[in-house]
Amino acid sequence: MAELADKQPSGGEGALTGGCLLLLVLMADVAATLLVVIVLAVRGLGRRNAGSGQTAIGVPTVDWAPVLGFGALALAVGVTAVVLLRIGHRVIGAVQLTLCVFLTVHTLGSWP
Repeated sequence: MAELADKQPSGGEGALTGGCLLLLVLMADVAATLLVVIVLAVRGLGRRNAGSGQTAIGVPTVDWAPVLGFGALALAVGVTAVVLLRIGHRVIGAVQLTLCVFLTVHTLGSWP
């Protein structure tokens, strides 16, 4: 039993590890959000510039960028929520799950 007690991390080490993991997971969410915002902004600028001075010949093509962008963001937030719940941050994980549900509903609403 003494050997098992020696291998258990102390409360301070567990909190430090959990805090670092929490920071890394939230930074991954921020990076995913910035990537989706940049891609959608560039697609919007390209679409706006392509439309000036051109006549519409037929039906415009379906733009899947918002669906894929918001879907990827919902997936990243969902994975983050699961990781947060697994490491014991229940409140933040629940908030992330709620955000994941809202993003999923928004993704399905932007389906062409």
